[in-house]
Amino acid sequence: MDNSRILVLGSSGQLGTALKSVFPAATFYDRDELDITDPAAFASQDWDQYDYLINAAAMTAVDGAETPEGRELAWRLNASAVSLMSSIARDNNLVLVHISSDYVFDGSKTPHGEDELFTPLSVYGASKAAGDIAAALAPEHYILRTAWVIGRGKNFIRTMWDLANRDIKPNVVNDQIGRLTFAEDLAAAIKHLLTVRAAYGVYNVTNDGDSVSWADFAKLTYTAAGKSANDVTGVTTAMYFAGKEDVAPRPLQSTMDLGKIEAAGFKPRDWRMALAEYLEDLNKETTS
Repeated sequence: MDNSRILVLGSSGQLGTALKSVFPAATFYDRDELDITDPAAFASQDWDQYDYLINAAAMTAVDGAETPEGRELAWRLNASAVSLMSSIARDNNLVLVHISSDYVFDGSKTPHGEDELFTPLSVYGASKAAGDIAAALAPEHYILRTAWVIGRGKNFIRTMWDLANRDIKPNVVNDQIGRLTFAEDLAAAIKHLLTVRAAYGVYNVTNDGDSVSWADFAKLTYTAAGKSANDVTGVTTAMYFAGKEDVAPRPLQSTMDLGKIEAAGFKPRDWRMALAEYLEDLNKETTS
């Protein structure tokens, strides 16, 4: 596979950053370089130079999407833009790679399979489900459904690390259950699917291992930072968001069945191993 014939949209996000290491010869665009909501921006591209279009762009402000302005932006970026990409892929014989989310489900079932029906609870979840439907219209497509992504930049683990080093004792939800997905592993899964030319369709991709809560991840982070796990207080989602406005409902179960991606020859790392390496890197940053 010639990775110089790959175009990646959403280059500055956690996944986009990880993809730069996996596909060093690819073309990367961020929103200010190619407006994914503008049909003219897509029409102006020379698509003959590409075989693959990877969409790592999205509005991920889950609560922000509950506001009037955020609702419109979520649908433009997560649904309408994907429809444009799907049309471009179809008309130019491109393989479309699109990133989906556990938020397309209500979290009442576990583990989530690739064929589970959409049951989104939030505006963000609904917009992502619509994007999945649009992406699936491309004749050659991979939809990677993931959850709880951790990479370079702002994310939950880095936030907990910073709080620990400031001696802040946070309340963290303990009834949302799932696994972390490290951006480098998600990027590796994309490369694997394209390299082996796996069957097109939907693939669940998270890290492997046991399913735990956000509070559990926070406690592990605090311990790695040399603090006490007891500094983290587990609370329910309802308690955490009590009295707050424009709060999106969250799926309480985000664990995904990884059988299909494993059958395609890709074995995700256990999240505990990946987290330990990530925390070690954070410690080096802190002490350097």
